[in-house]
Amino acid sequence: MKFGTSGLRGLVTELEGRASALYATAYAQYLLESGKAKPGARIFVAGDFRPSSPDIMATCIGALKRAGLAPIDCGAIPTPALALYAMTHGAASLMITGSHIPADRNGIKFYRPDGEIDKRDELAITALAEQMADKNLELTPGTAPSEAAEAEAMFRARNEHILPAGALAGLTIGVYQHSTVARDWLVSILEFYGAKVLALGRSDHFIPVDTEAVAEDSIALFKAWTAEHALDAVVSADGDGDRPLVTDETGLPLRGDLLGLIAAGFLGAKVVVTPVTSNSGIEATGDFRVIRTRVGSPFVIEGMQQALDAGETAVMGFEANGGLLTASSFDKNGKALTALPTRDSFLPVLATLYLAKSRGKSLSALAGDFRLPVAAADRLENFPVETSAALMARLRASPDNLALFLKPLGGVRSVSDVDGLRVTLEDGRIIHLRPSGNAPEMRCYVEAESEEAALALLQEGLALIRAAA
Repeated sequence: MKFGTSGLRGLVTELEGRASALYATAYAQYLLESGKAKPGARIFVAGDFRPSSPDIMATCIGALKRAGLAPIDCGAIPTPALALYAMTHGAASLMITGSHIPADRNGIKFYRPDGEIDKRDELAITALAEQMADKNLELTPGTAPSEAAEAEAMFRARNEHILPAGALAGLTIGVYQHSTVARDWLVSILEFYGAKVLALGRSDHFIPVDTEAVAEDSIALFKAWTAEHALDAVVSADGDGDRPLVTDETGLPLRGDLLGLIAAGFLGAKVVVTPVTSNSGIEATGDFRVIRTRVGSPFVIEGMQQALDAGETAVMGFEANGGLLTASSFDKNGKALTALPTRDSFLPVLATLYLAKSRGKSLSALAGDFRLPVAAADRLENFPVETSAALMARLRASPDNLALFLKPLGGVRSVSDVDGLRVTLEDGRIIHLRPSGNAPEMRCYVEAESEEAALALLQEGLALIRAAA
């Protein structure tokens, strides 16, 4: 097992049973040894709707009990709801989720009492797990008291104070429910603000939805639904509800970094922290300072904390997948929106719909107003980690190797190696090659002047990667 860009990930066959007990025990030991929790302290546990999550939750609950903590079962709830509830109670938490990856994989996200663990925490937990790797571990599943209703009530209260009453009245919104734990929560919160809501596409089996690379069959569904029901938008989230999906009135998904940009303006942010994969036009579009990081919420959180340590205020961050994080408290609608330094899908959805409604514009027109370079992204699934590592090593070995690889696309103007290889071509187009941090996937991000040019560059880039495999 290993940590990726956000949490521990692996095949279900690897994570179920011993591995989940091992890492839950290691995390409990880390909390106790570091003074982040005292013996008998409460620790909150939740999960998503993938088939393996309940069993892994039960194994973790049993292990946490035996390690000296008092687990609380929060059920199947969105990750930001779990994080908010645990942090408000000054307690650590575990979220059992594989986020957007297929159901044959799963993972565990770890939260300290003050928020997500960082890379140093990951190293410490891994070291403790390695020390216990050869020991006999009891794997008996456990049960715990439930506070699912209380966690849900707290998160609903947060979201029901973000916008003015009736702020979305007159909008007709489709909620693509699939198998996200946010599916019923999105419906009720949008209805709370006066929108007419249609629940669509609910599934009893797990559907992996990647908000950063939306599948073509999903887009076809969105286009059919918006046309059939005259929808102003379709909204959704990934499996654990921490990454948003918003389409325009034609069913075309808006970029996650555009949702983050809109939310930054909505909040009145002064500092925005975002990875290098977010749109290159962000710096020119808002009245805030932009800090770029590597991909992954731990790096965004680290950048936000550095800004706070430097005395900055109104600090927030977002990722290209749309997940929004707040490091500062913001005043909205006459109430304090407390800091939530973990990905949240609800705030960017509400901010985007509200801006379109308040300006009397369709979402496609609103997106066009920002005049960002057209960006696109996709991934090659089941791309072995060893293959992607070998390709990246070859391309990094010399400028000539990279230039030869990209020759079919054009000459190289500049290269950034902050996270993967982000190349600006001589004609100004951008192509970014990056292996996934937690799955056997190779990702490709591009930017160009038009949608046609961006999609063409994306397909050409993916073709080069396939040919090099």
